[in-house]
Amino acid sequence: MSVAAEERVDEVTLDIKDGVATVTIDRQHVLNAVDAATHERLNGIWSLLEGDASVRAVVVTGAGARAFCVGADMSADAVDKTGLEYWAGLDPNGFGGLSLRTSLDVPVIARVNGYALGGGMEIVLGADIVVAASSAKFGLTEPRVGRLALDGGIHQLVRRVPYTQAMGMLLTGRKADAAEMHSMGLVNEVVPADELDSAVQRWVDQILACAPTSVRAVKQMVTQTSHLTAKEARGLRLPALMAALDSEDSAEGVRAFQEKRPPVWPGR
Repeated sequence: MSVAAEERVDEVTLDIKDGVATVTIDRQHVLNAVDAATHERLNGIWSLLEGDASVRAVVVTGAGARAFCVGADMSADAVDKTGLEYWAGLDPNGFGGLSLRTSLDVPVIARVNGYALGGGMEIVLGADIVVAASSAKFGLTEPRVGRLALDGGIHQLVRRVPYTQAMGMLLTGRKADAAEMHSMGLVNEVVPADELDSAVQRWVDQILACAPTSVRAVKQMVTQTSHLTAKEARGLRLPALMAALDSEDSAEGVRAFQEKRPPVWPGR
């Protein structure tokens, strides 16, 4: 099934062009904070993209120049829940349907254009590649309002960056700029705001230069085997791995190398 070229659902925009899906949270009046309806729309978009074999990469971002996403909309009904009620109703896929999602087998690039706080940072932690404007700010600020980063923020951050760096953020709720997050290893590239789109495009182009079946296999192998040793993971016969090993892409890659030409990926 192929997703329509462009779709606007409430305050989330989905645009697909040349195999690249761009998902934009557009709630600038609340710094792109996510309410219950927006969360459901995002969940639906990720599910839609999972079923579209033509999509080879995803870019997730926030509209405007101020914010990527500042987490849950504190003006919305969700804040009426107690902490226990919120915890009991957690989405298995995490914040925005992405922060803990393990079923999307294409690379996700977080284009961080501004504040990525709370759930917004959890979305960043759910991405595979992070490109940030130098003006961007990151933080799991929930403790400052008596809450917790329950959608993967606590557990993901401490696994993605050095322990003391992670705990220095988690225990204080402080914000860190893009340069600091780059030094920790969470951000792949930091650029001036006016170069953000071109930097993201460079990463997209490098993904598209690879065989689609290989990229899907890599993503699936990483997301589905994190609980295993490297030796155990190597022997796991995952669907995307088996498809890649027996794909037209694998044959085309060898031919192109031998013929000294760029490959033309069949994608199957």
